[in-house]
Amino acid sequence: MTSPSLVIRNGTIVDGSGSDPYEADLAIVDGRITAIGGAIAKGRAEIDARDRLVTPGFIDVHTHYDAQVTWSSRLSPSTWNGVTTVLLGNCGVGFAPCHADQHDLLVNLMEGVEDIPEVVLTEGLPWNWHSFPDYLDAIAARSYDTDIATQVPHAALRVYVMGERGADREPATEQDRRRMAELTAEGLRAGAFGFSTSRTLNHRAADGRHIPTLRAEEAELTAIAHALRDTGTGWMQIVSDFEDEDGEIQLFRRLARESRRPLTISLLQSDARPDGWRTLMSQIDAANAEGLRITAQVRSRPTSVLLGLELSQNPFMCRPSYKAISHLPFVERLARLRQPDFRARILAEAFEGSRRARRVERWDRMFPLGDPPDYEPTAESSIAAHAQHQGRSPEEVAYDLLIAGDGKGILYLPVTNYAAGNLDVVGEMIAAPNSLIGLGDGGAHVGIMCDATATSYTLTHWTRDRRRGSLFPISWGIKRLAADNAAAMGLADRGLLKVGLKADINVLDYDNMRLRRPEIVYDLPAGGKRLVQRTDGFDATIVSGQVVYRHGEPTGALPGRLLRAGV
Repeated sequence: MTSPSLVIRNGTIVDGSGSDPYEADLAIVDGRITAIGGAIAKGRAEIDARDRLVTPGFIDVHTHYDAQVTWSSRLSPSTWNGVTTVLLGNCGVGFAPCHADQHDLLVNLMEGVEDIPEVVLTEGLPWNWHSFPDYLDAIAARSYDTDIATQVPHAALRVYVMGERGADREPATEQDRRRMAELTAEGLRAGAFGFSTSRTLNHRAADGRHIPTLRAEEAELTAIAHALRDTGTGWMQIVSDFEDEDGEIQLFRRLARESRRPLTISLLQSDARPDGWRTLMSQIDAANAEGLRITAQVRSRPTSVLLGLELSQNPFMCRPSYKAISHLPFVERLARLRQPDFRARILAEAFEGSRRARRVERWDRMFPLGDPPDYEPTAESSIAAHAQHQGRSPEEVAYDLLIAGDGKGILYLPVTNYAAGNLDVVGEMIAAPNSLIGLGDGGAHVGIMCDATATSYTLTHWTRDRRRGSLFPISWGIKRLAADNAAAMGLADRGLLKVGLKADINVLDYDNMRLRRPEIVYDLPAGGKRLVQRTDGFDATIVSGQVVYRHGEPTGALPGRLLRAGV
């Protein structure tokens, strides 16, 4: 009998099914779970998981590691937070298929939509592909700390087929539609897990142009839906503003019906329409009752912008004196900002920027981000409240918080999911039967947010720490992060701790799990910066039976591979 390559002993199994935890040992052979409970022989390696939870690895269904995956073997910060499978290619943006003369166009689009600097992409992308299958082959040639699944991105597809007509959002001809459908089918047959598109005004290229897929006609989307139907694999992932709420959801219902495949939609609560999400959720529920499969992707905390002097945005970025020094290296900028006369000048100046940019002066919705960070702060802890208590202006309070200490203070600005100043609505969203926990956006928005830790936050906040409302059981949290997302993607070999399934596993020091404060690192190509965040309490993360992280540190093992749907 083959001795186990790894045995996890004395742990409390939370198997991902939603069932109650139980104590048992677990054995792994050749990357698969071979036994749970009973008499298990000594393994070649063993982990003592006494007083620890043993869970399936987490599935992150909404990331933007499309670029990072080409130059790095580590897809942090997601993998620092227990993620053992990532899905990239969301929101219709990506880098394949791509003609050689379209590189700059796709870089410009990704820079604008997902806030990844042009110099990072220009320096880092190897462009050793042309077609979407070529791109998959380039990923397949590398090893990773997680498994990787992909989607065919609509914007790249449209530009590839239509050139500047596609970038300028001209209507697709019948020939264009046929070619896009053919290439979508080609990508799906090569192993993509779906097709993604964006219909939101918020998605613009760095040069200000709208994303090429904005308001793509139904005939174009239907042709692509038929490609999914004909291949019998993948889902459609869509982000929309829902300006025409009923029209959009009816369109999505028709696409789900035409494709005969699942469809998933990003769902957020906006300040302008705080109950709009309920209408959409009820329509999604109705579609599922009719036999369609439509899910809402939701985030387990607010969508937020982080503001700081070392970050991409801060409350003073649109004041003339700050603009004059914005090009200076951080240390020199900080020195100028600390000069009393310079401070007085900036505080006396008016904001000169767009209406959208003016959100960085929402003092009543802006909070100091502590360590550990509080993502559900009360109104009493806002910058406006601090200012009133101290008898100073909000600008003065924010300015002094940012320049204090090493000048790396961070202010937290919830943008969505926080209309009432609490996370009650988020609790409803993540508990909804037709929702998926996602939208962490790992790999994107590198200078203004770091929500890839929303996986860890689901456990720490929603099953243990929340004091402003009720908690969920830990077994529920693990099921939502693992089995539910795996099932939605069609991954039958993971998401549960069950004999015969893939050994993607986390060993958690649950009682001591704690999100750390986000920090800036300069580890991207060309010395580019990004926000990262770690979480304490991950004793081990295991991919395909190999320990990739132990107590938060990499072991050197890189067993992660490209996943090909249907293979």
